[in-house]
Amino acid sequence: MSEHTGNHPDEKAYVKVAVILAVATGIEVAIVYISSLEKLLMPLLMVLMVFKFAMVALWFMHLKFDSRVFRRFFVLGIVMALLVFAIVLATFTVVVRTGAGA
Repeated sequence: MSEHTGNHPDEKAYVKVAVILAVATGIEVAIVYISSLEKLLMPLLMVLMVFKFAMVALWFMHLKFDSRVFRRFFVLGIVMALLVFAIVLATFTVVVRTGAGA
C-alpha cells in the first residue's frame, strides 16, 4: 500500500483506468475488422484516440490533480496534433486525386 498525497486515488482507481484503456484498445482493433464501418473508420478511431489520450494524460500523468495550466497545455497539444493530422490527410487526398507527384 502506498501513502496518499492530497486527493490522489488509490491503486484500484488506476487499475480501473487501465482496464478502460484496454477495452478502448480492443474496440479500436475490432473496428478495423468490421467492414460495414469502413466509411466511419477514421472518425471513430480519432474519437477513441482522443479519449485514450485524455485518460492517460489525466490519470497516469496526474494532470487531473495538477494545475489547470498544465491541462490547457495538453489540450492545446492534442488540438494542434489533430489539426496537423487533418491537414496532412487532406494533402494526401488532394495529391492522390489529382495525380500530382507521379
